[in-house]
Amino acid sequence: MGNGSYERLERRFARIADLNAASRTVRWYSLTYGPPGGEAARGHQQATLGGLAHELLTAPECADALAAARADEPWQAANLREMRRLHGAAAALPTDLVEAKARAVSRAQGVWHRTQHEGDFAAFLPALREVVERVREEAGIRGEALGLEPYDALLDSYDPGRRGEGVAAMFAELEVFLPGVIDRVRGGPKPPGPEGSRADLERLARRLMAMLGLEERHVRLDESAHPFSTGERDDVRITTRYSGPPGEALMAVLHESGHALYTRGLPEDWRRQPVGRNRGMTAHESQSLSIEMQACRSPAFAVPYARLLNEELAPADDWEPARLYRVLNHVEPDLVRVEADEVSYPLHIIVRHRCETALISGALDPADLPGAFDDAVEALLGIRPPGPREGCMQDIHWSGGSFGYFPTYTLGALMAAQLAEAMRAAVPDVDREIERGDFRPLTGWLREHVHSRGCLDASSDDLVEQATGRPLDTGAFLRHIEARYSG
Repeated sequence: MGNGSYERLERRFARIADLNAASRTVRWYSLTYGPPGGEAARGHQQATLGGLAHELLTAPECADALAAARADEPWQAANLREMRRLHGAAAALPTDLVEAKARAVSRAQGVWHRTQHEGDFAAFLPALREVVERVREEAGIRGEALGLEPYDALLDSYDPGRRGEGVAAMFAELEVFLPGVIDRVRGGPKPPGPEGSRADLERLARRLMAMLGLEERHVRLDESAHPFSTGERDDVRITTRYSGPPGEALMAVLHESGHALYTRGLPEDWRRQPVGRNRGMTAHESQSLSIEMQACRSPAFAVPYARLLNEELAPADDWEPARLYRVLNHVEPDLVRVEADEVSYPLHIIVRHRCETALISGALDPADLPGAFDDAVEALLGIRPPGPREGCMQDIHWSGGSFGYFPTYTLGALMAAQLAEAMRAAVPDVDREIERGDFRPLTGWLREHVHSRGCLDASSDDLVEQATGRPLDTGAFLRHIEARYSG
């Protein structure tokens, strides 16, 4: 059991959780329904909410309670560990920097939305530069407080315990391996996927969400310029975009549904507490990719997918499962990251990793980002963006101050493959059930080994090791790519 200090901390951190949840709601509204003219007002709201949460987290009485608190029960002890981690990371940051970054991010995201379609980098640059300056300042302060390099301090905020040296080593293995696979299996222009009206696609998307076990009572689907997932355990919001190839809108829904399943499966008894949160973005991305890549681009999934398409769209030979499987796993390098195939996608992440590490270190000035980005794309993928819209402006992440986030996409792919390998060994009938449209064996295994553990494990490496028997590495992912694309 905990003592009085621990119980006071639980009440304090519940209030912090509510403020952060409210801030996420404002962000969701800004990216879905908020009128452009309200950007400044929403920026102030997010700055105030972030500032209040930061003050609660860094107040002297919080530090005193953390020093005096005791917790013996395993979940309470893990909760106290997470409280101390969050406090230590935040205590170094002055409230005015937290609020300044929130305002810079709100402004930059608004400018990105206005300028991204035209690829007007010159108009976007001042807002981006301000965000980079605030993030550099934050990274330096956090790094000094935690004894980490600045970029490692950013990585740690998205994936506790993750360090740049290990990321670079795994990315180097992928950079050597993946181009050879692409050369062997690339298939030229992608064959058309499901075609239909926006209403058709949204109806299909909702049926796919229901197949996965997501309830409309707790999960809503909306539209945004860039697909994302946010919200709390019982109030989850996912978005997709209908402006790209129609089939990709459905794949984005499946991807974000994986995130939603994770959020829905977090431990109910620890909601509003740090230990009840997800175990960082590598773990979160592993769950979206467990659904989208490991399950929903498999031969088994092509069967219920074909059935749904024939029921919701005009019946066609194009919806034959074997053809759908080829469409779902077609390999050809593309400029758009969110529409990239599974084999070339990690190379997109390596491009962004190179650029953002250089931006944070100061080796790359924001004004030079378009050229550096395009050079890296050409070197790794063999194609060159015609302009910033298809290049460094295609993602919203940097305008949102999310530096250190991009690596978790590919680290999540590695983790998803490692989890899938262990799951199929433990539940050998899982693919047969998916073929029937029953995802309960898959989601049940993930709920037991990932979702319900929250932050009981100290890191995503600890989480994946308890589920698979070893820390994260590239082995299962490389075996998966060989089996799916070269078998």
